[in-house]
Amino acid sequence: MTPLVARPWFVQIAAPVLLGLLVLCGWQGFCRLDHIPPYILPAPGDIGASLLANRATLLHALWSTMKVTLMALALSVAIGVAIAFVLVQSRVLENSLLPYVILMQVTPIVAIAPLIIVLVKAPAVALVVCATVIAIFPIISNTLQGLRSVDPGLADYFSMNKASRLQFLLRLRIPSALPMFLAGLRISAGLSLVGAVVAEFVAGTGGTSSGLAYEILQSGFQLDIPRMFASLALITVAGLALYGAMAALQRMVLRALSHAPGR
Repeated sequence: MTPLVARPWFVQIAAPVLLGLLVLCGWQGFCRLDHIPPYILPAPGDIGASLLANRATLLHALWSTMKVTLMALALSVAIGVAIAFVLVQSRVLENSLLPYVILMQVTPIVAIAPLIIVLVKAPAVALVVCATVIAIFPIISNTLQGLRSVDPGLADYFSMNKASRLQFLLRLRIPSALPMFLAGLRISAGLSLVGAVVAEFVAGTGGTSSGLAYEILQSGFQLDIPRMFASLALITVAGLALYGAMAALQRMVLRALSHAPGR
């Protein structure tokens, strides 16, 4: 029989859950034995109690943050894929525009977020724009690399059969780019959440009350540290859920692609 610790379900699910439970138990015991007050370091029990007591407000804030995150992710995919399709058509065009795409990525969002929020009058739209700026680069980079990494033999075969540019794109480049695109999507999902939270921090300092980042700011001002940690816990859970959903989507699409006719 296969040992329990060697089974895939145990390695992927049970092992990290058990480790997390051990960390939480150690954290709880440390706070209780040393009598650490909750306003310095709340125990997991204090965080859970705060989450239950403020569940309506925190869940509403979570939904606000997730709306920004999902809209930014959708925009990143739509715009990033379109840009990659344009860049792959010409090396001159790619060499001309790609440095500006990289410049947009390496510029810290905390430096330009206040400017975006000032220029874009609608706060919700400004938050989505900030998150999109952070999340779009992996989509562009991975999709472009995937579109360029076609099999040379298949490319020659398409050229011999005088395939049009559209046929070359739809039947060769896109299937070849799909694994790279899905990997970029998984990265962008996490970055869109990071962008949403960063943008909410900037907007929250300006008095815009929505999202988990604003709840963290308010909890800090009020010295309600358990509520602050509860907000952080919800952001962590949301990030893990996004990552898991994108990883499941990647496995499902690649499995379907591998079983497609002609594969």
